[in-house]
Amino acid sequence: MAGEKTDFKSIIRIDSELNQIQDLDLLLERILLEARNVVHADAGSIYVKENQIEDNVQTSKLVIKYAQNNTVQKKLPKGQKMIYSVFSVAIDEKSISGYCALTKTLINIADMYNIPGNAPYSFNQSFDRISGYKTTSTLTIPLVTADGRLLGVIQVINAKNKTGKTVPFSSDDEFLITHFAANATVALQRAYVTRAMILRMIKMSELRDPKETGTHVNRVAGYAVEIYDRWAYHHGVPEIEREKFRDTLRIAAMLHDVGKVAISDVILKKPASFTPEEYLIMQRHTLYGAQLFEDPQDPIDNIAGDIALTHHENWDGTGYPGWVDPYTEAPLKTGPDGKLLRRKGEEIPLTGRIVAVADVFDALCSKRVYKEPWDEEQVLAEIRNLSGTKFDPELVSIFFEILPSIKQIQSLYPEAGH
Repeated sequence: MAGEKTDFKSIIRIDSELNQIQDLDLLLERILLEARNVVHADAGSIYVKENQIEDNVQTSKLVIKYAQNNTVQKKLPKGQKMIYSVFSVAIDEKSISGYCALTKTLINIADMYNIPGNAPYSFNQSFDRISGYKTTSTLTIPLVTADGRLLGVIQVINAKNKTGKTVPFSSDDEFLITHFAANATVALQRAYVTRAMILRMIKMSELRDPKETGTHVNRVAGYAVEIYDRWAYHHGVPEIEREKFRDTLRIAAMLHDVGKVAISDVILKKPASFTPEEYLIMQRHTLYGAQLFEDPQDPIDNIAGDIALTHHENWDGTGYPGWVDPYTEAPLKTGPDGKLLRRKGEEIPLTGRIVAVADVFDALCSKRVYKEPWDEEQVLAEIRNLSGTKFDPELVSIFFEILPSIKQIQSLYPEAGH
């Protein structure tokens, strides 16, 4: 086996940790990391099976979700994430990952530049030429449920021995990765159920508000996690705490506008600007959203309630709904004139401030019944302009630090038809 020996206590520990991750995207990223660790692989990718419509025909493809590469990562500034191309692969015999998915069998290749001529698949060497990274040994493993359903494929690349030399993956590696994949698949099935339940809640909102789509909430949640992660890095938050909070935040952020289910269709679907009276009614979706989490059962409920309530508060105190109890709707803080005080600055929870940036950015980039999407230059200028008034200036600065990651999330969750 390549590198240091991996014992089964480590495998069991990893299985336990994977089952504690609730969000699908974060679980996929962690599965890829741990799969690489199990067999001491320098790089790798994880793909999920997705159904796509092409020429009115539904086809299944593998879509890359995450890619990792230690060699490339070490060349990046500390805290910066590797950016990779987002693409799909046909489930057929032509590619290695496609063949693995088609046959649901493990494929171990010692040298990608010397694949036997009778093999049905081939290796596209252009990827190496473009990246400047040489792929030598690969191990490609299907993620298959107990009832035979394919969820995706993991491909780990370039096994490393104790001296750091690239070597082939061994039969022991095959055994370990097969065991790991079986347990990872169980964790993935659970995460898919959680994601499906959340998206059903979002679907209820979508039936009322066409803007509230699954891709929109996935993008907003993805942006929020990336902004938080860089904020936490700058503030010295320990990695274990960061990872746990990212999991909670991503799910909670998806539910930021769920309170819109209680708003009238006349207002939600109005293809024009609101009247002042309609705008006041629309603002109530923050209270309705928070009320859904009145009896919190776990940290997700607490954070989801905070986000639903405060993601329309503004840094300068001009947002809504202000210092009000979302359950009784009684004022919590009033000024000398008896009027309700607005939250401002760090009175707004960090999660609400983060989702505010993420939500507005995505809304500006997206087509609406009353507007076309803004171009990128306009959107970024607006985000800058709103720093210190609508948005926390530190979070705006972080947003621009991680802009390549933000754009990558856009490509992972494109609008339907794009």
